[in-house]
Amino acid sequence: METLTPAVFHILLALADRDRHGYGIMLEIAERTNQELRMGPGTLYGTLKRMLEGGLIEECDERIDPDLSDERRKYYRITRRGRHAATAEAERLQALVRLARAKSVLRNA
Repeated sequence: METLTPAVFHILLALADRDRHGYGIMLEIAERTNQELRMGPGTLYGTLKRMLEGGLIEECDERIDPDLSDERRKYYRITRRGRHAATAEAERLQALVRLARAKSVLRNA
């Protein structure tokens, strides 16, 4: 499996626990990173398009709360392939952290 870009990995993490629409993905990423990563619409929707084409995510018709949902919003969900890619990337990053600790670049916590 190839290394994921940070944008793709963050989107997969945002979708790992529930389906979200684009703006909801942007909010989740900004909140989870303490506003350090703010994905603009161009980056988000370009990345979502590539992820759809790559089978990492899919559009879904179900709405979390149909009464509060705007019909124009597209909702996305992670696919089995996307979950596998996210797991592989998390394991790759975990191995890098172990290496950084072994090389005394990062203290053991």
